[in-house]
Amino acid sequence: MQQCALHFIAVEQALISGYEWIDDASTIGQGVEAATWQTFKVTTPGLIADLSARGLIHDSTDPVALESRLNDRPIGIYVGFDPTADSLHVGHLLGQITLRRFQLAGHRPFPLAGGATGMVGDPSGKSEERNLLDRETLASNVEKIQQQLSRLLDFSPGASAATLVNNADWTAGISALDFLRDVGKHITVNQMMAKESVKNRLNSENGLSYTEFSYMLLQANDFRHLCATHDVELQMGGSDQWGNITAGIDLIRKSLSRSAFGATWPLVTRSDGQKFGKTADGAVWLDAQRTSPYQFRQFWMQLADTDATKYLPQFSLQSLDAINALITDHNAAPERRIAQRSLATELTTLVHGEDATTHAAAAADILFGADPMGASREALQTVALEVPRTTISAADLDDVFGLLARSGLATSTSDARRSIEQKGVKVNGATLEAGQSLASKGILHEQWVLVRKGKTNYHLFEIAR
Repeated sequence: MQQCALHFIAVEQALISGYEWIDDASTIGQGVEAATWQTFKVTTPGLIADLSARGLIHDSTDPVALESRLNDRPIGIYVGFDPTADSLHVGHLLGQITLRRFQLAGHRPFPLAGGATGMVGDPSGKSEERNLLDRETLASNVEKIQQQLSRLLDFSPGASAATLVNNADWTAGISALDFLRDVGKHITVNQMMAKESVKNRLNSENGLSYTEFSYMLLQANDFRHLCATHDVELQMGGSDQWGNITAGIDLIRKSLSRSAFGATWPLVTRSDGQKFGKTADGAVWLDAQRTSPYQFRQFWMQLADTDATKYLPQFSLQSLDAINALITDHNAAPERRIAQRSLATELTTLVHGEDATTHAAAAADILFGADPMGASREALQTVALEVPRTTISAADLDDVFGLLARSGLATSTSDARRSIEQKGVKVNGATLEAGQSLASKGILHEQWVLVRKGKTNYHLFEIAR
């Protein structure tokens, strides 16, 4: 029954994505062994063309041959993620979504956690060497990252099941001499020196350690290993990975006597010059404990219009026709932030789930002026995580001036009195009049009172039970 359900889900996803789904009905319900890659076959051309139209192809090895190979039968594709933290961040999201696109089209994704390469550090795009992590920390990071990947990729048994691989599994046991003999001899120093990131670092004041210089060899060996053991024929990554990818293709050709493919997407940049995925508070993480679903959603909501319309086709799984219609509507009324809202809803749902997205959106409405009286408990719990909060007793609600001063909304009881007289204080969305207690405006879900001074200064009073 589960296999049948997966089959029909996959068929639906393929049709939504614009691909024709061909299968042998005799294999349905007979288990994964019967459902071979040849059974689930993407036959309608267009995946690479679709990626190109979305602005997701920067470099590619023989795009005509790659398109032909993708149209012929499912392919194994891998994208690497170095587990330098216990969470991936928004900068990694494009790689995950790219793997999801391929999986929805019937291909088999291999997200790679760099338990080995993470100990070395990729010099690409870095001005100085990263701090190296110990094995235990990397192993813990890999485990947490797998949980995040499972939200975007389907790891359940099936022809297109995602498989998380860790390069520590095949690298840790190789001696230095074996590695130099089996890998190093196939890649020339000239090839490594031609890599742009190597040139940049050699010319910088920090230089380049031999450890980082060897990263290209390690990544090339990853591609060779996955090709040999899992029939992975395609590696994708950001454009700064092009040298590493082509080194792997060359190693596969020389050591396995077979061909492989590589493609990169452009590095994601912001129109204001700031690094994508960064805010004033640091990176936007996919872990809800590091970046809350509310803050994650707000990151997309606060994008500039030029960035939102650029990112929409790159990050959204909607069809290009639907996206173009959204952009047209957005440009006609940019104040409605249609592109930002679409991205925020879709990506927050992908990363954190539908319920978290609903509560985050409701919390945002409250904090941007909507009436909180009808808000759900979950929405207010989300608000409680985002604004300053003070626990009080029910009797404290009568001490209005004291509470405003205590919370920091007013500098003193006199300032609190003036603010109320000037009608500058709202309680649960309603203006607080002189002589009224906080309780006069109701208690939200018998637990909270939300006070706002001015347009953006909030404080939540939580009544102890």
